[in-house]
Amino acid sequence: MLYVILGRDAPGSLAKRRAARPAHLERLQALVADGRLLLAGPLPAVDAPDPGPAGFTGSLIVAEFESQAAARAWAEADPYVTEGVFERVEVLPYLKVLP
Repeated sequence: MLYVILGRDAPGSLAKRRAARPAHLERLQALVADGRLLLAGPLPAVDAPDPGPAGFTGSLIVAEFESQAAARAWAEADPYVTEGVFERVEVLPYLKVLP
């Protein structure tokens, strides 16, 4: 089943985000290689493709996992969690309807 992983950045975590990004992307690439990633990306803090020093408010991932518990375990092991980028993470079941 698909799950939404919605991580919300901690205030002032842009430097931590930049430092943890390579390891975070490596984990996402593993989901891509397994054919389990539907989409992933950051949420800019301002209405611009490059938010500059405003940074981000969080990230959204939609991926396939065997259960909500497995999706939560994956999310909790992500560098954005372990390195303090995210202050909170939601993991929700998702049913894709379109396209």
